[in-house]
Amino acid sequence: MTDLKGKTALITGSVQGIGLEIARAMARAGAAIAVHGLADARQAAQACEALAEAGAPETRFFGHDLSDPVAAGRLVREAAEWRAIDILVNNAGIQQTAPLAEMPLDTFQRILAVNLTAAFATMQAALPAMAQRGYGRVINIASVHGLVASIDKAPYVASKFGLVGISRVAALEYAAVGSRETGGVTVNCICPGWTETAIIEPQIVARAALHGGDRAAGVADLLSEKQPSRRTSDPAEIGALALWLCAPIAHNVTGAAIPIDGGWTSQ
Repeated sequence: MTDLKGKTALITGSVQGIGLEIARAMARAGAAIAVHGLADARQAAQACEALAEAGAPETRFFGHDLSDPVAAGRLVREAAEWRAIDILVNNAGIQQTAPLAEMPLDTFQRILAVNLTAAFATMQAALPAMAQRGYGRVINIASVHGLVASIDKAPYVASKFGLVGISRVAALEYAAVGSRETGGVTVNCICPGWTETAIIEPQIVARAALHGGDRAAGVADLLSEKQPSRRTSDPAEIGALALWLCAPIAHNVTGAAIPIDGGWTSQ
């Protein structure tokens, strides 16, 4: 297991789903966790308690609204006042589906603000300090929709393609920082396909309605259309890859967009 003792990870959108499982994996490896999300006090406390039980020596909750890019940058600065940020995971994201011609402009702009602009702001705030220490990891949770498109997802696809692109720029700018021994500074994307999270639930419900309300049939319908393995991913599987990317041995893995998609993007 990657040893993250003495390190701190800031993970956006980490009170549930993929973000929480990434946080749990890093907590098990000994990292302190800056937890983030739009959550009430009870949900925030539950997430922090779960991560402490997993092994995090310290946790602290931050509730910044990432639809405001100024707040996104402030999130990093305030977390860094608590503990130096060694690992930044931009996981928070939103989605709304509609045909391009019917997508409200304000919805388009809000999805880009949360999924893309916030990641720019957090990276801009976090990377210089990582470079000074010779070690840092930025892991941006993109999507298969950062690699291929689907109908009715114009803002989501735009945001995720943009996230992959900006990650590659940052990877190039920081590629020469540090060494094999320190671990260097790397910037990568993980691109999940269908994963068991709340963000895909509206699509499952819509597909289930086509099958008389049968949820299992709705899931099967989604998978048959895109994901050749016919299996969803568990969020913990995303966490395991994120943890490996934090290891010093991954010092030369940078600028990558790694799919976990059951073959979706191989078609």
